[in-house]
Amino acid sequence: MKCYSTVLPEVKIIEPAVYEDSRGFFLETWNFAQYVQAGITANFVQDNLSLSSKGVLRGLHYQQPNPQGKLVYVLQGEVFDVAVDIRYGSPTFGQWVGVLLSALNRRQLYIPEGFAHGFCAVSDTVLFAYKCTAFYSPASEKGVCWNDPGLNITWPVSEPILSDKDKQYRCLSEIAREDLIKYE
Repeated sequence: MKCYSTVLPEVKIIEPAVYEDSRGFFLETWNFAQYVQAGITANFVQDNLSLSSKGVLRGLHYQQPNPQGKLVYVLQGEVFDVAVDIRYGSPTFGQWVGVLLSALNRRQLYIPEGFAHGFCAVSDTVLFAYKCTAFYSPASEKGVCWNDPGLNITWPVSEPILSDKDKQYRCLSEIAREDLIKYE
């Protein structure tokens, strides 16, 4: 397994070791000891799976209180995956990183607590898997608008398919400090 820091040092790209032969391939999607060795000590408590069609944009989501770290990867298709630093007081507050994740490149992205997360389906269908460090809490669910001009994220779509909830999120600059995560 290889692990790389991104422009947001806490957000990591993981490339699992893949063993391929004429029958197909094998890889470990999670191995606690290997991830700890790479500096990822997260305690995952919930796994999720979503199916999306081309142009669907999910996010930018976070929970506060009860923030979630996530380990995300694609089982089918391809996404443009984004993490945004929303830790108030962080030297990288409001900065983002975007990574192409696909079933072909088999990359994973680790997004720790304190970052908003979203992705856009760029293939016809996407089967997206992720592990979370906290249980889903509807009362803690929050978000940042996908097209926040202050973030200036270069999404691969100009008119994405959004949920009603995702259409209601505000810009990061309009979110109260108590609704963000404090940088420690």
